[in-house]
Amino acid sequence: METRTAYEEALKIAAQHEEKLRKYVDLLIKANEIARLTGPSDTETLWRDHILDCICAVPLLPRGGKIIDVGTGGGLPGIVWAITRPDLEFTLLDSTAKKMVQVEKITVLLGLKNVKTVCARSEDYAKENGEKFAVTTARAVTAAGILAELLSPFAKIGGRIIAFKGPRVAEELETVGNRWSELGLSAPKLMPYSYDDKKRFLLIWEKVARGPKGIPRRPGMADKFPWYEMQKNVRKKGA
Repeated sequence: METRTAYEEALKIAAQHEEKLRKYVDLLIKANEIARLTGPSDTETLWRDHILDCICAVPLLPRGGKIIDVGTGGGLPGIVWAITRPDLEFTLLDSTAKKMVQVEKITVLLGLKNVKTVCARSEDYAKENGEKFAVTTARAVTAAGILAELLSPFAKIGGRIIAFKGPRVAEELETVGNRWSELGLSAPKLMPYSYDDKKRFLLIWEKVARGPKGIPRRPGMADKFPWYEMQKNVRKKGA
């Protein structure tokens, strides 16, 4: 999809499900008063910058299968996708219990039968649920290299990872270089799109092989000791 096309397509999809999506926005605003689920709390900002933004990736979803949204926060993009794609099964994962209580309530009030919520660290959940998902996704979580380690264990071979990124994504990718195959991933692809003069990217990896032993690591290790930095240090010592 070209830069403007993704957003134009999102407008069409949103129009088909507007009633339920608008109800989700209202519920999200109310839940935000109890648990900080997302930054903005006004209806139109949430609609424009969050709902429509999430829908931009809907055309990339497969026909049928299981999807996991890691670090779902207030259910973005998982709930938006579940509303627009009732044929898919969604797992919404977050480690903050207070958030997940509210997200569970929202899914019940929306009548979403294709969603389950899980409160756990992604590293722990991946150990028991590895390579089960057709799509693994995250939005506004962490840098691309770290995110790849956290998401790749969930994706089955032949599946894909879809991450929402901002304008600094090229810098994040440059940090890792061309070593994505070490996680069982293809080289990443960038799909740019824009709206209201904001430039955004969908970052996409294909899962082409099983991941390495030892990943997922213990919670917190991916941030403290990025896999690509550790590998570099080992190579330098052995040089």
